Amino acid sequence: MMERRQFMRVLGGAAVLAAVPALPGCSSTLPAEAVAAWQGPAPVPPGGDVRRWIVAHAILAPHSHNLQSWLVDLQQPGEIMLYCDHTRLLPETDPHSRQILMSQGTFLELLHLAALQQGLRAEIDLFPHGEFDPRTPPAPPHTHHATARVRLVPDASVQPDPLFGQIFRRRTNRSAYDMRTPEPQAVQAIAAACTAPRLQTAFALPGDARLPEHRAIARDAWRVELVTPRTMLESLKVLRVGPREIAEHRDGLSVNAPLPRLLAALGLFDRSRAPGPDDMAVTQQVQDFNAKIDATPAFFAMVTEANDRVTQVQAGRAYVRAQLAATAQGLSMHPLQQALQEYPEQAPHYAAIHALLGAGGGRGTVQMWARLGYAPPVGPAPRRGVQAHVLG
Repeated sequence: MMERRQFMRVLGGAAVLAAVPALPGCSSTLPAEAVAAWQGPAPVPPGGDVRRWIVAHAILAPHSHNLQSWLVDLQQPGEIMLYCDHTRLLPETDPHSRQILMSQGTFLELLHLAALQQGLRAEIDLFPHGEFDPRTPPAPPHTHHATARVRLVPDASVQPDPLFGQIFRRRTNRSAYDMRTPEPQAVQAIAAACTAPRLQTAFALPGDARLPEHRAIARDAWRVELVTPRTMLESLKVLRVGPREIAEHRDGLSVNAPLPRLLAALGLFDRSRAPGPDDMAVTQQVQDFNAKIDATPAFFAMVTEANDRVTQVQAGRAYVRAQLAATAQGLSMHPLQQALQEYPEQAPHYAAIHALLGAGGGRGTVQMWARLGYAPPVGPAPRRGVQAHVLG
């Protein structure tokens, strides 16, 4: 028989998870220091290093599980070397690191936009030391497997991109959406923002006969991630409960509601054990997520012809541009990565979303699939600040 203290710890953990509106999100007000980066950097002083100002914008990019796997080397004047922090991978839900490479791309796109604001052209050379391999961590001093070498070149001909103005307003909004149909000009603006080569966008809007299939795949794939112990534990490891943990880590999945904070403070939240498929933690999460899927008027997707590392980075750049364009139009996005994850339990849903979007049978790769709609505003996710990303 389970001892009383162990039972209370398991029950407390279930209550924590059940109190979270949707596990991959943030809840309640976050500590000021955890979101200070969203206030923006100070102007570059005379003789100052503009690269830190640029990086301060790039770290506001969206990242899978909010892990912020970006490392930058600023030793060479006029250059930014970008590396992936191999301690921040997701081997269970993202075994091939496709999502991580997309997250490297979101960083590079915001870097590019910030450089333009300073009259600089960002010349981006991807994988200058060879293709990214998650199985081979970089050796000190990070001399191989760089994601990109970025040269910042003064250029009087460059023009600021209007999307730059949306960087501090961009959010990943996981709340329930208004069922209004997105305006046609907004949909057109999002599609036009996705400028990557050999990439197509797709929308499922109200009236589309495929909407029920989108919703069904999203619901089923979400439940698979919740009831697969190793994938659930991967999320639990980066769950930050309460202001102390959130302020200390400034990454991951933040929960700051009163009940989870109390249970965690009492030591009644067991993050070493995944809840069972019928536990309150899972059933409440499923109900909450399903309600939000039902309150989703539209879906957005990006499909690429190839799926190599360069394509994955370029897809990440395209996605953040789409999200910035949506922000400018008053629309929100919420990635639905579960069905795009490549582990065995998700295989049926991976095949289903690819078939639904015309990418089945090796005809392409769905790089992004997201909810799209009008939603109430939400706060920003934590960020670790520039210095946490600078090597040396």
